[in-house]
Amino acid sequence: MSSSLTIALAALGGVVLAAVVAHGAWQARKVSPRRAAEPMPPRPPADTPREMREPVLDPITPVEPPTAAPQARPPRRPSARLDALIDAIAPLTIEAPIAGDVVLMHLPTTRRAGSKPFLIEGLNASTGEWEAPAPGERYGEFQAGVQLANRTGALNEIEYSEFVQKVEAFAEAIGAMADFPDMLDVVARARELDAFAGEHDAQLAVHLQARSAAWSVGYIQQHASRHGFVAGVVPGRLVLPSAEEGAPPVLTLTFDSQAAFADDPNRAAVRDVTLSFDVPQTDPAAEPFVAWQASAQALSLGMDAAIVDDHARPLSPQGFASIGGELGALYETLQARDLAAGSPAARRLFS
Repeated sequence: MSSSLTIALAALGGVVLAAVVAHGAWQARKVSPRRAAEPMPPRPPADTPREMREPVLDPITPVEPPTAAPQARPPRRPSARLDALIDAIAPLTIEAPIAGDVVLMHLPTTRRAGSKPFLIEGLNASTGEWEAPAPGERYGEFQAGVQLANRTGALNEIEYSEFVQKVEAFAEAIGAMADFPDMLDVVARARELDAFAGEHDAQLAVHLQARSAAWSVGYIQQHASRHGFVAGVVPGRLVLPSAEEGAPPVLTLTFDSQAAFADDPNRAAVRDVTLSFDVPQTDPAAEPFVAWQASAQALSLGMDAAIVDDHARPLSPQGFASIGGELGALYETLQARDLAAGSPAARRLFS
């Protein structure tokens, strides 16, 4: 992809934070956070400061991000299902219903074609619902679909051929007839969808830099936990969980993983943490932008840190306001394509 998405993060007084996600960033993106302007590799350990101490807490009460826990257990989001918007779907017809136990015996051992996931669903003869084949059920027809694009790029001819081969073997095993879409049409759709996604993929990020003494890992965790952050599965990563069970986190707070791996993490010196959120992955109803801005301000006050962009330029409240306006336009564009941020289709596409 040669096109790029630019989210102008302009602050009054000449402070500018650019959010540009280009074609190269789209194809190189992994699950770890990235800065809006460029890939965010793990930062090398900072030089050990002359004095390692914990800064005194600022007496100003920080702005609290919305982190109230729900009283009731939230409903689980439905598992990923085939969607003609982002999948190439092939119907599989059979002469008579088949038991789910038989189907499970013949499913492909892996459900990936290259870097693209694919799904096989059955039409439940009792409920009339499409679902992943399950034991004890009977299915009157099937459909298989492969994802057209994700953050590794567009589905290509080799990946599509692999999908066809795996599904044909499954169809033969259960006595089904598969009808696959034309490869050239599928690849063309994949490239168009990938181009759109590359132009509208964004992750907003700011840095919190220590003004004086460096921080220990425990000090960072202590302050982050006061604002709802919990440890992530990756060392050096804290997350603000979503109220929606199984959904991606609302925010991530990352720091040098080498500090987290140190023999004594509380003696490691950290001077920079990155606060970010993945725009297409996060439902706007969770107010990630509000939480992002509020968390940055609260943590900067509590940890005596400056809020800066990738070039160490300060970001003001006016700058955050400008970002919010550009973010609203991006949300509208995704919605118009039926890929609203935080929707199942968007989360699959931007993964």
